Amino acid sequence: MTNLNIYFGQRGIAAVPTIRRIELRDIREALANGAKDFYAMPSHLAFLAAIYPLCGVVLAYVTSQQNALQLVFPLSSGFALIGPFAAVGLFEMSRRRELGLGVSWKYALNVLRSPSIPSIAALGVVLLAIFAAWIAAAQLLYTTLFGPMAPVSIDFLGEVVSTERGWILIGIGCLIGFCFAVVTLAVSVVSFPLLLDRDVGATMAIATSIEAVWENPITMTFWGFIVAAALLIGSLPFFIGLAIVMPILGHATWHLYRKVIVCDTTQGHSIG
Repeated sequence: MTNLNIYFGQRGIAAVPTIRRIELRDIREALANGAKDFYAMPSHLAFLAAIYPLCGVVLAYVTSQQNALQLVFPLSSGFALIGPFAAVGLFEMSRRRELGLGVSWKYALNVLRSPSIPSIAALGVVLLAIFAAWIAAAQLLYTTLFGPMAPVSIDFLGEVVSTERGWILIGIGCLIGFCFAVVTLAVSVVSFPLLLDRDVGATMAIATSIEAVWENPITMTFWGFIVAAALLIGSLPFFIGLAIVMPILGHATWHLYRKVIVCDTTQGHSIG
């Protein structure tokens, strides 16, 4: 185990979560527990998760209608960057089920009553900023390779997969996207669940999340690939599968947090 020692925040000296070293079997168990949560509350979670694929469909339609086809893939894949923020309600459902509390979908809105809501919102803004930076980088890469004019037809997709500059776009774009994904993983892998569980502040939540990745580089990398692969599969066709993939990953993230972080039980808070 490792410890970040102490954190000097606005409340003075606060207890800092202890980080466990985890193994691949812990990830398997987290995914299994996430699936159990989904099967226990499928209608509630499908309702909540429907927002995620619906946004993907809307954005894909809007970009195709506004001659912004070059942004369809960056926008759809970029959802993974804001996924942890979108899944906060799912984390809350897992937390409630763990405590034996009511799990109707309306309780997901209890997040708004959390003492940590300012920190959760601030962390959400951080992820939105990362998402915006990714879209800007993707647009800059397209402009560099294809010029300032937006593609005028679906034939653009054929050009991407059949020309040298198209392959460069794919290769460099995936590399840039990977870098953004690594940053997002480090910042958010346990920070949102931690804030729901303990009011430690956004700075400490981010620092703890980064430390968790640093102490578990192999397992966290494996987790990141699982999330990316699951979201990719769930996006086919037309993002519909995300209504199942999203809640399972959201619940699994909560259980992964439980395996990675040890908190002082006297520092917790309840939001009903």
